[in-house]
Amino acid sequence: MTAYAIAHLMPAEPHPDVAEYLERTQSTLDPFGGRFLVHGAPVEFREGDWPGHLVMIGCPTAADARAWYDSPAYQEILPLRADHIAGSVVIVDGVEPGHDSAAMGEAMRAAMT
Repeated sequence: MTAYAIAHLMPAEPHPDVAEYLERTQSTLDPFGGRFLVHGAPVEFREGDWPGHLVMIGCPTAADARAWYDSPAYQEILPLRADHIAGSVVIVDGVEPGHDSAAMGEAMRAAMT
């Protein structure tokens, strides 16, 4: 099942370390089948607010996403970003094929009665 590494990064001034991080990130993803799905596009929020930027990376599995994040190659470059841009990063599984939110709602309703 596809998994996602999602980062909510706060606004920051450009920095040479961040440029280097960007230049080197894809090569750390390649061995784990990772690819950028969202990377710095403007966020159009409909509820609440969202200061900063969204980055979403897809990997074939959560194990691949964790292995990428924990890899020596990524850990080597991570401070280039983290020292200059505050943010939060999560890894989350996607839904199974055929996911049905209506069935999920029915199960929730049944559990409440």
